[in-house]
Amino acid sequence: MRINHFLIACILTFIASSTTFAQDYSKYSEDALKKILADIATVETKVLVPMRDGVGLSTDIYRPKNSNGPVPTIFVRTPYNMNKPGLRTLRNIVEAVSRGYAYILQNERGRYFSEGKFEILGHPRTDGYDALDWISSQSWSNNKVGTIGCSSTAEWQLALAAMNHPAHAAMIPQSSGAGIGRVGEFWEQGNWYTGGVQRILFFVWLYGVDNPLRAQIPTGLSPEIRTQISEYNDLEANKPEVDWETQINHLPIQDLLTSMGEPEGTFEEFVKRTPASPDWFKGGLYHDDEKWGVPALWFNAWYDVSIGPNMALFNHARKNGIDEETRNNQYVVAAPNPHCQFDRLGPDYVVGERNIGDTSFDVDGMVYNWFDKWLKGDKDAFDPKTPHVQYYTMGANKWQSDDQWPPKAAKEMKLYLHSGGNANSLYGDGTLSFEPPTGEGSDSYDYDPMIPVKTIGGGDCCNGGLVIPGAYDQRSIEARNDVLVYTSDPLEEPLEVTGFVDAVLHVSSDAKDTDFAVKLVDVAPDGTAYIIDDTIFRARYREGYDKKVLMKNGEIYKLDMTPMTTSNEFEKGHRIRVEVTSSNFPKFVRNLNTGGNNYDEKEGVVAHNTIHLSKDHPSYIVLPVVK
Repeated sequence: MRINHFLIACILTFIASSTTFAQDYSKYSEDALKKILADIATVETKVLVPMRDGVGLSTDIYRPKNSNGPVPTIFVRTPYNMNKPGLRTLRNIVEAVSRGYAYILQNERGRYFSEGKFEILGHPRTDGYDALDWISSQSWSNNKVGTIGCSSTAEWQLALAAMNHPAHAAMIPQSSGAGIGRVGEFWEQGNWYTGGVQRILFFVWLYGVDNPLRAQIPTGLSPEIRTQISEYNDLEANKPEVDWETQINHLPIQDLLTSMGEPEGTFEEFVKRTPASPDWFKGGLYHDDEKWGVPALWFNAWYDVSIGPNMALFNHARKNGIDEETRNNQYVVAAPNPHCQFDRLGPDYVVGERNIGDTSFDVDGMVYNWFDKWLKGDKDAFDPKTPHVQYYTMGANKWQSDDQWPPKAAKEMKLYLHSGGNANSLYGDGTLSFEPPTGEGSDSYDYDPMIPVKTIGGGDCCNGGLVIPGAYDQRSIEARNDVLVYTSDPLEEPLEVTGFVDAVLHVSSDAKDTDFAVKLVDVAPDGTAYIIDDTIFRARYREGYDKKVLMKNGEIYKLDMTPMTTSNEFEKGHRIRVEVTSSNFPKFVRNLNTGGNNYDEKEGVVAHNTIHLSKDHPSYIVLPVVK
């Protein structure tokens, strides 16, 4: 039977141009999507949208051809190469236009065909605001704009939400941690820190993104000429490949990139900042002293780089929205995937090495229900009975919901660290119990920054392959003598832990400054030890991130660690495990233990570190247990 290609093309065009029929474009090829787009969209590319200082941002505009009037806009702003949309972006564009939305892609200033100088997050309070002014002033716009994106395309939205632009009707930030400066007890300053310890992911990320010597085309060209140039030039930097496994060991840290011949740029400035540096409050980060003005549908992930601040910011927006409508319209989905992998959720989902069952979730359906409500005025599109919090509980392998985070039913229970003085390694005598210590006790180890404990899994991203995120077996790490291991008895019934997990350590050291790292682990009956989450803390910041207080030899100090965040059911027969050590590299920078700046030092010293487990100085984790 002969296939009538013309008839098929007509059918596809009809489907794609319908604003009421949701077509599944996931199986379409790139060529097929381009053909559909040509039929349904009016396309303008490389338009320079003017900012208040005269800088133009390169913008691609896709509008429904046969709309009956002004249309709502979905706006995506990115530092990444959007010159020629790839398969996933084409699907997003076709999906949006076929549903009656204009879809706009814009490069941040200083990136590719946009003018100006690059700055992380791209001036969201000014450039972001001006872009919304421009969109809402267009004759084809209904003055309703929704922002969406994952990672960098989400993170700039946060500071923009503080501006409460009248056209900014709704937002969908996904994996947006690097846009958060300070929120509550989290002072991560855009994922640069955890507990005052620098994360390494941005060191690698900036090598690829920050290009002080970038190529630019002449100013004053028409969009048509700019588009023609873009057909054979995408202005992508072609930098040498880097063996990050080797290069990441370079000291001093401040020379990590310049030692490879890179010109000085953002990294060399940021690496010298402290967690409380005033400079963090001058850029594009959102901080908790700002208002919140936009209804938001959040997508967060357990194995992402900053799940804790993400959930804390959701709570902040619910409490600090500028009005009741904003406060009441904050919703979050917390999934068990790594950074930005929400489209991969489904049956037999494996995160790292752990199969956690059917994680299926209709992300796209929820996205368009949300936008239809706020951008099209369809009040019934987004079910008002939708729970404010939907989260996937690993171990139990099911989606659950609540009206708050942590769930109402979560009750704090302290799980204490115990030992006979030899919790060193998996083969030591460390235990966990809900019973507090009644006498004396401690465990010690030597931390050599030149032989750090290697990162295996957990939450991370964007680091050149140095760390693969997910639930990986930790036993090779637990075999080390400089890792203290505390394990509960096998559970007689399942124990669900959902919420913020606090860790409190009483510590001492013969070093002026050192780090303490904690890891929460789910141990299966066969001994497999899956990481759930981890945290770390630099002792010098124990009295506040705006202070530097060094340690005195042998003196005992209390450390309240930056919380871990998860939802995991430790099943019957499983054991709960806590690891304590002083490094987690290359996820986090090594503390050289000198008490100095660390970033400008080449030599470290060995620290003899002690965890105290006594009645007067207990060490424990606080579990949010849901019964």
